[in-house]
This record gives sequence, C-alpha cells and structure tokens, in this order.
Amino acid sequence: MLLKIPMDPVAVTDYSLVHGPCCENVVGYIPLPLGIAGPLKVDGHLFPIPMATAEGTLVASTSRGCEALNAGGGVTTVLTQDAMTRGPAIDFPSVVEAAKCKAWIDSAEGYGVIKEAFKSTSRFAKLRSLKCAMAGRTLFVRFATATGDAMGMNMISKGTEKALEVLQQHFPDMITLALSGNYCTDKKPAAINWIEGRGKSVVAEAVVPGKIVKSVLKTTVEALVNLNTKKNLVGSAMAGSIGGFNAHAANILTAVFLATGQDPAQNVESSNCMTTNNGQDLLITITMPSIEVGTVGGGTVLAPQQAILEMLGFKGAHPTHPDKTHRV
Repeated sequence: MLLKIPMDPVAVTDYSLVHGPCCENVVGYIPLPLGIAGPLKVDGHLFPIPMATAEGTLVASTSRGCEALNAGGGVTTVLTQDAMTRGPAIDFPSVVEAAKCKAWIDSAEGYGVIKEAFKSTSRFAKLRSLKCAMAGRTLFVRFATATGDAMGMNMISKGTEKALEVLQQHFPDMITLALSGNYCTDKKPAAINWIEGRGKSVVAEAVVPGKIVKSVLKTTVEALVNLNTKKNLVGSAMAGSIGGFNAHAANILTAVFLATGQDPAQNVESSNCMTTNNGQDLLITITMPSIEVGTVGGGTVLAPQQAILEMLGFKGAHPTHPDKTHRV
C-alpha cells in the first residue's frame, strides 16, 4: 500500500497553506504515528483503516476485529440521515413575542422565507428542517442542513446568519445572542445529538460465525452477548451515559479523524454509539447518529491527510454529486 506523497511532517514547509485555515502562529508540525488496520469489507468493498494514534495495541486489536468481521462476510451499512446543525439563541422582550416567532418559524410561510434566505448563501447548503425550543424569553432554533462534501460548520453558520437577518425583518425587537446557542450541539455531550442526530446518522451490522468468535476473538458468542449487555448497555445506563453504549468507539474514531483531517474535538458527538449483540452466530449492530465528517475543508487540506483520503478514494469533492464522497 503506497501513499503518493512523503508522510514526514518535517518535509512539509508550505506553512502558507496552513496559516489561517488550520492554525495561527505556526511554528511547525507535531507528528503522530500512523498505522493501517484491516482492510475491512464494508458494503462489498475492502477499505484500509488509517489510524493516527499513540496508543499501543489499538491498530492491532482493530485489525483482529476486521479479521473476524471479514470472515462473516463484512459489514453492511445504511445512512439514515444527513444534516449538520447550528442552533442560535435569540432573545425577545417577552415570552409572548418569543412564542409568536416560534409559531411563525413553525408555519409553512415562515419556514419558506427562512429556507430561501438560507439557500441564497451557498449552492451546496440545503435546509432540511428547523426545530424550535423556548426557555423563558429566549428562543433556540436548530437549523439542520445538508452541506455537500464538507463537514459544513462554516457553511451552515453563514446560512444561519443570513436567515437571522431576514427573521429580524419580521421580528425587529429580537436580539441574536449567539449564532451558536449550544442547541446545535457542537463538541459537547448532548441528548439532542443522540436523539435527533447531527451530521451523518449511520447504522451498521455484521454476522460473525460462532467458530470465528472462538478462533479469532478467543471467546464464545454467549460470553460476548452477556458482556455487551452487562457492560455496554447496563453499565453505561448505570453511569447515566449519553451515547456511550459501547466499548471504546471514540478510540478508533479519533484515530481515523486525525489521519483523515477531521476535527478531533468533534469526537465528542461523533463517537456516540450503541452496540448490540445477539444470536447463535454473533449478530453485531452499531448505531451512530452523529458522525461529523467531510472530505473538503479544515484539516483535509493538509498534504498527509490528503494522501490518506486519496488512498481511500475519498479525496476532495465528488465531481458530479456533491455530498456523495463523504457519505462513502
């Protein structure tokens, strides 16, 4: 497996590409070890799994999991939702005015006006839904938007800002407190991301034959099912977990994020995951409602990360169907 450019950060001297989009006061790069796990068969295709990590055994244990999954035919996935969110906080002079604004946004007329304003800011941003919630005189509006092949925070922020300008024409006494009012919610644990989704909502399944569980994973289906129930489901519930019904999804996800130029802070919501096990042959499912990824923008402009994305076949925007590349 060959990467088409040098992976040594010391060899990267074009700091002009980094300054601004990725970092300020740039003085150099901090290298991380890069390992390749797998490959893993996903929806009929074999993919290597690039992992930037300083945790020993992580790549090895991930590869062992890939071996077991591949022996059962691989993993099947479905994308159930695709919408990045932004949730501004808006103050009103009274609860009556806040409620009037909420009712107007919830109406067909209000939604149509806001949608047109939002759409005017980008050919890729497509408003999917608006969800409103009141807390006293403050109204929170959660914009959910398709963002093409970008993760989309800048895109959706620009569209939301324009929509709020138009909204103020109808409600001149409103005051926008923050473009992000933490109703999004970005980079913080939140039930709304677990329930409503944010970014890509994905469900995956695989069946691992019982004999493979014994030979590769060195245990039994019965033992794994019992462990998953008691640890990942019951134990997480006892801890009051939000989206943490798994063994360590954040470990693998963050390693892949670092390798592919994603925002590592978004591992908070992106690693929301529920794992279920059952059957005589081991049926495994995972539900991840808020994976936030893109193939353009942010850290994907960095040469090493671009090399990884190119290796995977995901580099840049899809030439004819914006949003298709990052969905893969």
